[in-house]
Amino acid sequence: MTDVIVVGGGAAGLSAGLFTAKNDLDTTVFDTDGTWLHKAHLFNYLGIRSIDGSVFHERARKHASDDHGAELHDDEEVESVTKKDDGRFHVVTGEDEYESDYLVLATGANRDLAEELGADFEDDVVDVGVDMETSVENAYATGAMVRDQEWQAVISAGDGAAAALDILSKEEGEHFHDFDVPDDV
Repeated sequence: MTDVIVVGGGAAGLSAGLFTAKNDLDTTVFDTDGTWLHKAHLFNYLGIRSIDGSVFHERARKHASDDHGAELHDDEEVESVTKKDDGRFHVVTGEDEYESDYLVLATGANRDLAEELGADFEDDVVDVGVDMETSVENAYATGAMVRDQEWQAVISAGDGAAAALDILSKEEGEHFHDFDVPDDV
């Protein structure tokens, strides 16, 4: 039982996991380490002149988990996701079963789980609003699964942050702003 389950540990998934965990939602991230970041060298992140994608990925994992408490499940692949009658999500892996109030799908261009969940598609991509929410309430899709051939790591991270901010806004009952000041550090 957790507040948020994130399926996918690339830029989008770790971004969503970092923001929700940082703001006190129990967050579980499933990461089979298949992210495209391992094939990348990043020159496009604001404030980062140049970094190997695998180095960035490892730092992002530590930032989300060690610094903010997201629970990472390495090499535990999600096999299915369903929405139960009570509105909660049921997630099955090869090892266990989990439940959450919110679900973030960040599985790159693999849209199988979104299709299984019953999310609407438009032009072969998952149809989402600006907040990254799918047609399935409290289920979000991010990154390459919502874009046809227009992918970039920094955009994926932004998609994950948008999903997380919408989840946090729903939890607070008002628009949520994640903006830290020096006293927070």
